Amino acid sequence: MPLTEAVTFKTRLQKGNRVQVPKLIRWRFKMETEQVLKVGVTAVDLWTGWQFFYAKMGIDGRIVVPKLTLDLLLVDNPDLAGYVLEVSLAPA
Repeated sequence: MPLTEAVTFKTRLQKGNRVQVPKLIRWRFKMETEQVLKVGVTAVDLWTGWQFFYAKMGIDGRIVVPKLTLDLLLVDNPDLAGYVLEVSLAPA
């Protein structure tokens, strides 16, 4: 049973422009790696607006955020690793 409703959570941006989907969310919705997700990200404590893209979750539960999306989020700070992002996942 794939993700059927939108879910939002906060997480840190990891090395390699990846975000980790919490294990409890993956278990609750029995998320599958082949499901295409509409992912929205925004930087916490900065008014940058939401940036949306489509992605699949990897086997390890991580989603790679495209470089262009990160550039649109924060033009001033080129390295966002370790920064807190609010992530929204919805079925595509």
